[in-house]
Amino acid sequence: MLFKNKSKLGLFVLGAGLLSIGFIAGKKAGEITPAAISGAETLIGLEFSQVEKDSMIQNLTNHRNSFERMREQKIENATSPSLYFNPLPHGFTPSQTQAPFDWGLPEKVNLPEKETDIAFLPVAALSVLIKNKQISSERLTTIYLDRIKKYADTLQCLITLMEEEALVQAKKMDAELAAGIYRGPLHGIPYGIKDLLAVKGTKTTWGAMPYKDQVIDETATVVEKLEAAGGVLVGKFTLGALAMGDVWYGGVTKNPWNLEQGSSGSSAGSGSAVGAGLVPFAIGTETLGSIVSPSTRNGVTGLRPTFGRVSRHGAMALSWSMDKIGPMSRSALDNAIVLAVINGFDPKDKSTIAAAFNYDAKKSYKELKVGYFAPFFEGDRASEFDKKVLEDLKAMGVELHPVTLQTSVDVSSMLISLYVEGAAAFDEMTRMDLDELLVAQHRNAWPNLFRSSRFIPAVEYIQANRFRNILIEEMHALFSDYDVIVTPSFGGNQLQVTNLTGHPALCMPSGFLENGSPVSITFLANLFDEEKLIQLGRAYQAHTDWQDKRPPLFDQ
Repeated sequence: MLFKNKSKLGLFVLGAGLLSIGFIAGKKAGEITPAAISGAETLIGLEFSQVEKDSMIQNLTNHRNSFERMREQKIENATSPSLYFNPLPHGFTPSQTQAPFDWGLPEKVNLPEKETDIAFLPVAALSVLIKNKQISSERLTTIYLDRIKKYADTLQCLITLMEEEALVQAKKMDAELAAGIYRGPLHGIPYGIKDLLAVKGTKTTWGAMPYKDQVIDETATVVEKLEAAGGVLVGKFTLGALAMGDVWYGGVTKNPWNLEQGSSGSSAGSGSAVGAGLVPFAIGTETLGSIVSPSTRNGVTGLRPTFGRVSRHGAMALSWSMDKIGPMSRSALDNAIVLAVINGFDPKDKSTIAAAFNYDAKKSYKELKVGYFAPFFEGDRASEFDKKVLEDLKAMGVELHPVTLQTSVDVSSMLISLYVEGAAAFDEMTRMDLDELLVAQHRNAWPNLFRSSRFIPAVEYIQANRFRNILIEEMHALFSDYDVIVTPSFGGNQLQVTNLTGHPALCMPSGFLENGSPVSITFLANLFDEEKLIQLGRAYQAHTDWQDKRPPLFDQ
């Protein structure tokens, strides 16, 4: 198949904040005319005089020549811009004093007789079983491998099964434990990852046809950290192509609670696999809802960490200023155990920020000041499930303070940051027409969004990020008054706001719709205050039992 290089068509010019497009002047390569500039004026909402247009031509020609020279050079997705997003407001520095962890784990857990019951145990329980040698890592790993082989095709959630590697690691963990070596709560615990994380010697497909045979010769930092903590990687799970939705090159990943539905995304396979009991936890990523949405759909507990807390080295880049990596599991506590391992500064990722994560099970959730976005729980804006969460919290003795989410800046306009960065990350794919290989081709799919984003002026991209700084300061002022804020997971524009500002979120199941699909609630906290989310989340899950429910088709 031949691919035409769109950079040679002379269809557009981007320079000094001005996009020049040649659909008035025609497709004459190299020709920039006042008429072409007039066409660009319509796109960017500005007008210039005839004299100004004439004066621009030489500069625009020079800019386009620069673009052409850049496009002659290969640049990998892993190469980040020299400008780094920093979510920290003025005067704010996270604590770097790390205290010992107190997970509050029981001394003993009863080992279920049925393997299905074992498979649906949370990490916290499995950890105790392995530490006490009530079950071996090899047996536990085999249980999950067997379930993956039995159910993954039905769910369309798996890209690469790592059976041989997993059993080698499991046996190693068993041998170490027999020798008195215990690495911590993840010792011998199987898990999976979203297939945008590189693992040396395996395919890393990004869920997209143009990359389905891609092999990246390195291992992502989060995977290295999990392995060092004793984790057993059993598989790489699907993602919606290039981190959007649940449609990938091999199909549509399914919701284990309702196979007529997709699993949502883009951490589609991670959510589906955890929900169906194929792994006790999996790693997902979020740019604009890709942990929260599949956690909701699949009835699992997802933690979106603060931007910069977890290294993204070895992960596919979609938006350098918005991508975040976090765990999806059966409980808030499980996510805390995983976060403690993957947290930390990484010299391979300049966007990481050194910060302690000090969860202490002895601290009471009743010491937290808890707010809730009151307008999102009123009238038609909130479901009965959301309102029931507030009732449950009050029954737990939590005093709830009404809060309103208000901003002085237009939030949705800032999302051009995501579109521009995504278009840059996949620039070559667009120019070489490889975007035509993606399954999703609708108006709001990546191919069209990336093409459209070529015409966002550089000036407006910078302006959006200047307004984003204002948003960061406003959200910091709000969260400084509260330890946790409760919100419907998709209430108002909080999902946009908190992803743009980098705030952490804990998404937990809170009920079921009539069609069997789960619903969720989200707790928010200030930057690097994830331990407060875990405090309240763990207490909420002890008060309810939604996280313990199992999809009937996979509870066998």
